[in-house]
Amino acid sequence: MTKIAGLASNRGRNLLHIDERTPGGAELAVVLSNEEGAPVLDAAAERGIPTEVVERDDDESRESHERRVLDRLSSYDFDVVCLDGYMRILTETFIDAAPTTLNVHPSLLPSFPGMDAHEQVLDAGVRMTGCTVHVVTEEVDAGPIVTQEAVPVYESDDEASLKERVLYEGEFTAYPRAVRWFAEGRIEIDGDTVRVDGDDGGDFPERRLVTDDKVAELRYGENPHQDAAVYADDACEEASVVRAPQLNEGAKGLSYNNYNDADGALNLIKEFDEPAAAVIKHTNPAGCATADSLSDAYEKALSTDPMSAFGGIVALNRECDAETAEQIIDSFKEVVVAPGYTDAALDVLTEKKNLRVLDIGELGDRTDTLTEKPLVGGRLVQERDLWAPTEEDLDIVTETKPTDEQLETMLFAWKVLKHVKSNGILFADGTETVGVGMGQVSRVDAVRLAAMKAEEHAEGKGPDGAVMASDAFFPFPDGIEEAADAGIDAVIQPGGSVNDEDVIAAADEHGIAMAFTGQRCFRHD
Repeated sequence: MTKIAGLASNRGRNLLHIDERTPGGAELAVVLSNEEGAPVLDAAAERGIPTEVVERDDDESRESHERRVLDRLSSYDFDVVCLDGYMRILTETFIDAAPTTLNVHPSLLPSFPGMDAHEQVLDAGVRMTGCTVHVVTEEVDAGPIVTQEAVPVYESDDEASLKERVLYEGEFTAYPRAVRWFAEGRIEIDGDTVRVDGDDGGDFPERRLVTDDKVAELRYGENPHQDAAVYADDACEEASVVRAPQLNEGAKGLSYNNYNDADGALNLIKEFDEPAAAVIKHTNPAGCATADSLSDAYEKALSTDPMSAFGGIVALNRECDAETAEQIIDSFKEVVVAPGYTDAALDVLTEKKNLRVLDIGELGDRTDTLTEKPLVGGRLVQERDLWAPTEEDLDIVTETKPTDEQLETMLFAWKVLKHVKSNGILFADGTETVGVGMGQVSRVDAVRLAAMKAEEHAEGKGPDGAVMASDAFFPFPDGIEEAADAGIDAVIQPGGSVNDEDVIAAADEHGIAMAFTGQRCFRHD
């Protein structure tokens, strides 16, 4: 375990933060101050950390004082020294005798060294500052840099606000990182150079810096008591709802939920090359279809669950024409997203005062390769799920073999299912959805929900003879039994359960064709 000797003259907030985080398992062995009564001493003592005070006498040389500091520290076992607002300039007396000594400076060195870094930053008018963790040398704020963290400077900043944000957003990130690297044995210091093993880039880099620009403040967040704003990544080249122009002037702006649902709807219709339409409600598909024409695709999507589609988001992957527009306004919708609109379609859509009409421009390729989910204290980052099976990927595991039409439906259903919240089950016929069972904690309940939706809510179609898609394997045969009772003739699922043989046997018993993809498509956000 790496042990730290912390030196501070005042509050020592970085040292206390490091103690809380124990980066790389490192812990404070002692906190020493050159000021009797420094607040860090009481705070450390309350945590059970030994403390020492070595004040400098009026006539005492720096070297003499440092020898006394080293003598006081000699009874403690430590591997690294961390300075935190230690208001002494160290000489070679200390630096040569002590282990590696680190310090954090509140600017992006070599810019703005010295005592008044925040004042220098504001006077210079720079728009980005931050902090630097460096190895301490005799030359002040000039030692080899270990790591840095950037912090934006805002027009409203003064020294106090900037100091606070650099501490919390910069130093509280960079200093624990440097200590962790040291504790993990990843730092190599060679003269004026610091090398960090594994400090690599790529899709999942060792460090991430995310910068977004605010597009708009929203009326409220997911609920009226929550404030919210939407931010844009202007480096993104993929078609997006974030900066899509709203074509109907005078309509209210998009809400937090509108943006979320519109993004989900757009991502769904990007799955298809054929004319496609989707209706989304609470980020789940109420219906989706492809067809020879856009209007036919929309009609088939809507007929999956017209009741749930009320107040939903419509996404199209072709220029919206007047015929499709007429169908859209026939029932209440919140937002329409499409890569363009004919003049006639706009005339129709803008008749609805508060129907928001978004033009996302040319769809193009899906270029964003990662997705993120914020967590309290961090975020999850993963590869975007862009995979969909082809016929060659399917493993037909039942005695009954799927027809060509069923194979086509399987592939369509999987692309839609990727956008259904897990546990997710989807019924499809041809290239249109029939029933969707989303967000259930039990897979068999998701089958029952999809069957109920298909039997009671779908218009002009039903589950009889449909294909069922499941986003993960069936752990027991009960899901297949429920599907058979609903009239399902074919199933696509990942496979991989310890009970696969029982599940296949149930399908065979009912004459159901079943294909395994070998991949699942969970969606949990």
